[in-house]
Amino acid sequence: MSFQINGNVIETDNEGYMLDPGDWSMTVAEHIAQQEKMELIDERLEIVHFVRDYYEQRDPVPELRTLLRSLREKHGKETATRRYLYRLFPYGYGQQACKIAGMRKPLKLLLDL
Repeated sequence: MSFQINGNVIETDNEGYMLDPGDWSMTVAEHIAQQEKMELIDERLEIVHFVRDYYEQRDPVPELRTLLRSLREKHGKETATRRYLYRLFPYGYGQQACKIAGMRKPLKLLLDL
């Protein structure tokens, strides 16, 4: 499967996850978010950019506990909860945040634990 953004073909798997995270851009993120029926508000963008930055520095997709630790350091305990993330991404961090961030489908079950 694929879609086109600004003349570039973005290849995806059958669930809409990008096959090449290197093809990601904010325009691509906006397209994927629209497909997920989500608005890219600042809180969601913070998570998406965390996933992208972590991936670019370390290569794997960050596990949920890594993201929660980062949120706790930046915003305190109130924001560093699964409940907060599920309000932002109702189908889960791995299913929506990672998809919007242009990651391949996460294989680790720990992403949403």
